[in-house]
Amino acid sequence: MTEAVCPFTNGLPTFRERPLDPPEVFARTRAERPIHPMTFPDGHRGWLVTGYDQARAILTDPRFSSKGSLKHLAFPSDRAADFDLEKDMPPGQFEHMDPPDHTRYRKLLTGQFTLRRMKQLAPRIERIAADHVEAIQRKGPPADLVHDFAVPLSAQVICELLGIPVADQERFEADSAKLLSLDVTPQEAMGALGNIIGLLGELAARKQAEPGDDLLSGLATGGELSPPELIGVALLLLVAGHETTANMLALGTYTLLREPEQLALLRADESLVEGAVEELLRFLTIVHIGVQRTPLEDIEMGGEVLKAGETVLLHLPSTNRDPERFPDPDRLDITRRAIGHLTFSHGIHQCLGQQLARIELRVGYTALLRAFPDLRLAEPADAIPMRSNMTIYGVHRLPVAW
Repeated sequence: MTEAVCPFTNGLPTFRERPLDPPEVFARTRAERPIHPMTFPDGHRGWLVTGYDQARAILTDPRFSSKGSLKHLAFPSDRAADFDLEKDMPPGQFEHMDPPDHTRYRKLLTGQFTLRRMKQLAPRIERIAADHVEAIQRKGPPADLVHDFAVPLSAQVICELLGIPVADQERFEADSAKLLSLDVTPQEAMGALGNIIGLLGELAARKQAEPGDDLLSGLATGGELSPPELIGVALLLLVAGHETTANMLALGTYTLLREPEQLALLRADESLVEGAVEELLRFLTIVHIGVQRTPLEDIEMGGEVLKAGETVLLHLPSTNRDPERFPDPDRLDITRRAIGHLTFSHGIHQCLGQQLARIELRVGYTALLRAFPDLRLAEPADAIPMRSNMTIYGVHRLPVAW
């Protein structure tokens, strides 16, 4: 590996000097060396990728493996020694698999997440959003849009899709947050994981005995998955489908309230919401730790030699701010044609639920702006606590008034 002065000697910084922008060190690194040496907290020597073209190429190159992508954590954590995600997670975590294993799981689910099927869910999502908006209106200001809107909306949508009873939502919400926290102890993380697996195990048994008209019932009775595999697939869909959308709903609203000109554009023309969602996805990129790959052989790319077995971390917030791909990338512009961003990854591991997320975001933002013409932050913008201590970025709470 080429020697260089490395600003990343103990993992990635997650604190943002400006809450809506990635730490400044990433932009400097991308300009100087978009594929940069990196030392992981456990001492492993690997690479950090901040350039758009390089990241996109890696995500589509079969010589880069997704297996072992949880072996070297990118952030300082006791979990590296005491919490082996590859060993402790149930089978079925296909985002960390390569073909043909990945293909097998993905094929079972692809038909459930087509754009056509997701559009059929839109009226129900609109009703769920309206119910939560009406509850906020009855309660009156101030409201916390994280706990009163974003979290319950996304949780209810994914629970109805999977077939998880509403009564079980609170059982997984707190544990899901712990699982994604960078601060919890290995024991707390393991406890949270055990709780969610226990809940899903109970649910899988019920679906097997009394199937309903939902995704998990179809998987439970289809004969393709063992009970542990069903739990693993359900875990992935539940946590990923809930946490990402909830945080984009809240952080996107916070961002619009901080950007009055962009908010005014969207209020004046609701047809801009589709483009606004894409731009917010690009601009915010809430998966702020990134995704990892491992070369299966020595690969030369961008003037560097990535050796077999070295961990390559793709920092998606940086790739989505690459000026070579997105002109004036640090400016939010909801009229921008932001297609091609890597927020949902790319290639065979591109997010399975991306169309569902897009519909939830369009519906959620539209419902809020229609119901609250004078929506505003109830506290100074800089006082809002950011989720720098979580693997999914966002706001811990979002107090608003109207």
